[in-house]
This record gives sequence, C-alpha cells and structure tokens, in this order.
Amino acid sequence: MTHWFHRNPLKATAPVSFNFYGVATTPAAAKVCNDMRLSRTRLLELFTDSSCNPEMMKNATDLYFSLLQGFILSLDDSSQECKLRYIQNFKWTDTLQGQVPSAQQDAVFELVSMGFNVALWYTKYASRLAGKEDITEDEAKDVHRSLKIAAGIFKHLKESHIPKLITPVEKGRDLEARLIDSYIIQCQAEAQEVTIARAIELKHNPGLIAALAYETANFYQKADQTLSSLDPTYAGKWRKYLNLKTCFYMAYAYCYHGQTLLASDKCGEAIRSLQESEKFFAKAEALCKEYGETKGPGTTAKPSGHLFFRKLGSLIKNTLEKCQRENGFIYFQKVPAEAPQLELKANYGLVEPVPFEFPALNAHWTPETLAAFDLTKRPKDDTAKPKPDEEVKPLKEPDIKPQKDSGCQIS
Repeated sequence: MTHWFHRNPLKATAPVSFNFYGVATTPAAAKVCNDMRLSRTRLLELFTDSSCNPEMMKNATDLYFSLLQGFILSLDDSSQECKLRYIQNFKWTDTLQGQVPSAQQDAVFELVSMGFNVALWYTKYASRLAGKEDITEDEAKDVHRSLKIAAGIFKHLKESHIPKLITPVEKGRDLEARLIDSYIIQCQAEAQEVTIARAIELKHNPGLIAALAYETANFYQKADQTLSSLDPTYAGKWRKYLNLKTCFYMAYAYCYHGQTLLASDKCGEAIRSLQESEKFFAKAEALCKEYGETKGPGTTAKPSGHLFFRKLGSLIKNTLEKCQRENGFIYFQKVPAEAPQLELKANYGLVEPVPFEFPALNAHWTPETLAAFDLTKRPKDDTAKPKPDEEVKPLKEPDIKPQKDSGCQIS
C-alpha cells in the first residue's frame, strides 16, 4: 500500500570554501581544508539527487562529518575547545521560515544544521519510496528503517549537540526544541503507518490494528500540540497535515475496534464504533481540503484523492453496513448514544528512534595537522565571514507527488 507524507523543504546553505590562505601552513593542513570543501559540496548535491540511496548518503555524511569533527573535537581528549571551532562562518536557512538565513561563526552550528538536513533527507527518501506503485516488502522495510534513522538523528542533535551552541537558538527556528520534537514524533508516527499497513495486509488481529492506529493518532496529536504555539504563517500547513492524520488514524482505530466488538457479539457497540469512525473520516476529509488550500512550506498534494485515503472510506462503509445487517437479522441490540472509550495499548509494533552517533575523527587530523593552522596569520578583516549581501539559494528539490496505488488491498 502506498503512503502519503507531508514534507517541509530542505535547509539551504551558503557555499563554504574552507580557504584559509596563510593560516593552513602545510600541505597536510591545506589538503584537509580541500577535502572538507569537496565532501561538503558532494553531500549537498546528494540531498537533491533522486538516485541517492541510504548507503551513498551514509558514506558521504561519514566523510564530511569525520573531517568537520577536526574543527570541534580536542585531539588529546581534553575538555578544552578546538582552536578551529570559531574560524569559519556558516549560513543556513530554515525549513519553515523561507530563505531568511541564520549565521553563526561556529563549527557546531554547521554540524547540527547539516545533521538536521541529513535527517530530513532520510524522511524524504522514505516518502519517495513509500509513494511508489507496487511497493515491495523490502522497500516497506527501507521506509520503516529510514524514518527510525531520521528520528534518531533528530534526537541525538537535540540531546547532545544543540545544547553546545554558544548562540541561543532563535524561537521558531529549526533547532528549537518544539520543532525538533515534532519532527521526531512525526517520524515515529509515519513509521507506525508502515507497521499498520503490514498488519492489515497480513490480516492480523483487528484488536492489534486498532491499538496501533490509536497509538499512531496519539503521536500525530502530540506532534500537533507541540507546534501549537508557533506562528501559523509558518506552521499552519504542517499542522493541517498532523490534524488530518490524527483524524484519519482515529477513524482507523474505531473501524477496527468495531470489528473486534462484532467478533465479541457486541453488535450495537460495534455499530456505534463504526459511526464514530465515520465522523473522524469526515473530519479528515474536510482537513484534506483545508490542507490543499493552506499556503505555507511543504509538499503540494490532494490527499483525499490518494488511494490510501479512499480505501479507508470504503472499509468503514462496508464494515458499518455489515454490522447493521447482522444487527437487523441476528442481534437486535440497541446502539449506545455514547461512542466506546478507546483504551487501547499496543504491545507490538511501536516505533523507537534508531540510536545515532557522529563518526569518529578523520585519520587525516593529527596533532601535526592541527598545529599547522596558525591563527595569528588570519587577515584582520576576517575574510572567512561571508559578505552581508551573500545570497543563500534554495535547494532545487522535486516535489513528491503520490502515484497510483496498485499495492496491497484492504478488505
């Protein structure tokens, strides 16, 4: 079954030459700088290369981050800062706030900003794969794994590196806790969508599917609540997505809970559960329209026309009609006025982020190489700083459009 996921744009960055003429006093020091420039350029190219896969991305990120660590880590394992940490200015835009860049003369800012983009790339790779026709079992596993890796990167940045920034994170910017938390939770929720689709395909117990759907809806609701205090100009479209996915999976939960109640001869309660499912599906349908009409960062799509959405509508309708028929012929039970309380807890299939660590320091960084950087020879006007009018061009990334779904059917 294909999926549809909302995606915010990648961060963009100003070019960095790492040309420290006069400061890098030996060929080894100059080579490290040249390797950093080339590996950074290559990594940025891969972000928008549709043929890039996780292995290519890992190789490119390991190389660049292992070299960048030489600007951050102390070679003697002491707590002392590396003397090169503040030598270069880095400029990055924001996923929500358009092309208004932030700049910091701090290698840790580069580490967390580039790391953030790597995590975003994994979510976009997962989305591209999940939207394919005839997605295979192995591809579904790749989607699941990529989303867990992305969640792990976001979590590691938040816990271990963003707190080390000297300049406090601006409110509403990517590196702020509210946004990072929302990205983590969204990754977990989307990975659970893949689990739910697999459980449906294999015709697992409706109780398990209902519980997973309920937990997933709660994830989406939590992500939305985390963004609630942000300016709707920037976060409005994203929040519409989180809202519609909350309603969508609540509809799923009530639908499969109704099947569980019917199997327990509680036909009246099953009908009420399916009626509640219909209500949530109608809300999701309205939110799909609002999502399409809301301006803001993110992918363009009409989710209500996507097959994953239409399938659920048919499933709810058919299941409700079945319950009503059986109640009219067999059970003759009264339909309760109140919807059943969902107190469902999934014991299987819940998603946790994959732990992430940055690679170790590149072998080219030796005490001799570091000593060869003579900071007393930096130009007085500090040419490492970008010019004030230097433009940060957005990355040209293709919008992800859902494809026709001919994968597994929900019956």
